[in-house]
Formats: sequence, structure tokens, C-alpha cells
Amino acid sequence: MARDLSEFELGYDIPALPGMTEAEVQTPCLLLDLNALERNIRKLGDYVRARGLRHRSHGKMHKSVDVQRLQQELGGAVGVCCQKVSEAEAFARGGITDILLSNQVRDPHKIDRLARLPQLGATLTVCIDDLPNVAELSAAVSRHGTKLDCYIELDCGAGRCGVSTPDEALAIARAIAAAPGLRFTGLQAYNGALQHLPTAARRAQAFTRVTQIVRDTIAVLHDAGLPPEQVSGAGSGSYYLEADSGLFTELQCGSYAFMDASYAAVEGEGSLPLGQTFEPALFLLTSIMSKARPGVAVCDAGLKAQSAESGLPAIHGQAGLHFTACNDEHGLIADPQGQLAVNDRLRLVPSHCDPTCNLHDWYVGMRGDVVECLWPVTARGKCL
Repeated sequence: MARDLSEFELGYDIPALPGMTEAEVQTPCLLLDLNALERNIRKLGDYVRARGLRHRSHGKMHKSVDVQRLQQELGGAVGVCCQKVSEAEAFARGGITDILLSNQVRDPHKIDRLARLPQLGATLTVCIDDLPNVAELSAAVSRHGTKLDCYIELDCGAGRCGVSTPDEALAIARAIAAAPGLRFTGLQAYNGALQHLPTAARRAQAFTRVTQIVRDTIAVLHDAGLPPEQVSGAGSGSYYLEADSGLFTELQCGSYAFMDASYAAVEGEGSLPLGQTFEPALFLLTSIMSKARPGVAVCDAGLKAQSAESGLPAIHGQAGLHFTACNDEHGLIADPQGQLAVNDRLRLVPSHCDPTCNLHDWYVGMRGDVVECLWPVTARGKCL
């Protein structure tokens, strides 16, 4: 979407202006290779459609209404997953009309805000894993004259949220079906711990827990006359398992679009690294700010510009250089051959895109070497 940037000051409000070259962009900032991003989105969209499934992209990864629109327009995504009420509000206010809040909402104020969200024209689905939550949600939508669809979350082995048995799921499904303003529409069956198991063999073995509880729960619900319309889950590390299971109808892949360094190294379908299926489209552009020590270059992208809990970033397209340490404001790069000079630019591939994106206000969309657009990180900091 074209934006009027005339009121923004370069270097203070925004890192770039359309028409600039990469060498003119202020650093550190997030770059999107638009060509690579579009290829990734189309590739997964084609994969999902060929199998008769739905894709619901994960907004917590990019937090961007513009990226979400691209996923819907080019990849056929049916809507977005959000993790927090404020995040869902940001997407709804940006015009996204089909939102799954793939988490539980229990705080009374947040429940009230969630119940008002359909007034913005969005269809809202929320996850439930506890009977009392049904009454809480029903009371809120009754107050506001709105409706909510509901998924029951299953614990598929992550040991986090979700019910553990089909009987627990059935009890909640019956309560939802009887509750004013609520509609039981499906199961949330996502295992986050599965996504980064390093080998395809280990992931396939762990996936047996997912299929067991999903299959058993579907059977119990079906026998009770409450079959789920959707079975939703999967991530960028396991989507091919859910797609081939015959159980899932909706895939929730998120990081595939940007392909960060930690996901790129994980084995995917056919034991190929995911980095050979999807290409890096998100980069952290950084500049060299010091060469005071032989063999070491210091860049301006530290912990305030990227997360490092999943490891250090990869340096894109530059052999012989290695990112070795990350401080608050500085990154240290091993440069044994003295390739780098002050003000040289490097593209870093973040180790974990989700928290890295949440540190920035803008994406700089590049078409080749030219800035084509600036997109705000719409839901940055929306963690309530």
C-alpha cells in the first residue's frame, strides 16, 4: 500500500524513502527482498491448494498488515493467526477480516475487548482449553451482541496449553454448543516444540503424538454429533506432516515467508534443509562502524536490533565473515582477511524472525537494489 511519507523525517522516523538505493538506507533496519518474499508466499500457497487445504498465516511472525495482505492475495491465505488480543485488534483495525486468536484469553478486560472485536467487521475465533472460559466468553459476547467461533486446543506434546484427553475436549465442545453467542468450529492442534527438531526423522517420530490425540479426539466428537469443521495447526518446520496426515484442514505456517537462519537449517520434507525449500526474504541491514582491531569489524546491529536467543545471525552472501558476538548496540564480526571497511553494508539473516521484527517500526521493501515501499510493523509491541 502506498503511503504518504512526507511528514516523516529520514533517520529519525523512517530508515529510507522509496527510490533510494540500498547504500542510502539508514541502518540498522529490516529489509524485505520483495521478489523472494513473493516466491515464498506463492510456493506455500500452491502447495496448500494442491492438497485441498487452507492456510492461515501467523501474524505474530511479521506483525504486518501489509505482509498479511500479500499472503492473502498471492498465497490464498484465508486469514491470520494472532497470539494476543491487542495484536488481533491491530490486524482487525487494518482491515483483516478473518482472525484466529490461537491462544487462550482469561483476563476479564481482555475478554471484553475480544468480544467487541467483531464490531470492526472481523470474524473472530478463539482457543479454549478450560470449561470456565466458555461461560466467561459467552457472557462477554452477550453483553456486546457479538459472536465468537471457538477452537478447542489440544496438548499435542508441547506440554503447554491445551486439554490432554478427548473426553476433556468433548466436555468443552458440549459447553460451547450450549453457550449463547459461541459456536464450536474446530480443534487447535499445534506443537511448537516440534518445529525445530533438527532432523526430519525425529520430527516424524514426535508427530505420532499429534496424530494420536487428534485422531482420537475427532472420533469422540464425531460420535457425540459434534464433528469439528476445521483441524488447525502446523508450522513451517512440520507443515508437510500435517498436510499428509489426512487429519488437518488448516495449516498455520508463519516463518516460511521470511525464512530465518534457525529455520533454514532444520530438515524439512525429504530431509532437505528448509533453506532449500524457502529462501531468505528478511534481512537486517547493518553498517560497519569500527575497524579499530585487526581481524575484527564492529557493526551497528546489536541486541536492540535483533534477538539472539536462537543463536547469532548468519551473514548473507559474504564468505569468510562470521558474526561472533552481540552486545546491546554492537555486533562483532570476525574478518580475518580484512574484507570490510567502515560504512560497508552487510545483510544479516536473523536467527529468529518473530522477536527481531518486533524490535522495529518499519520494513524497507526492496526490489533489487531500489527501495520500493515502506511498510509499518503494524502490531509492534502489541503483547497485551
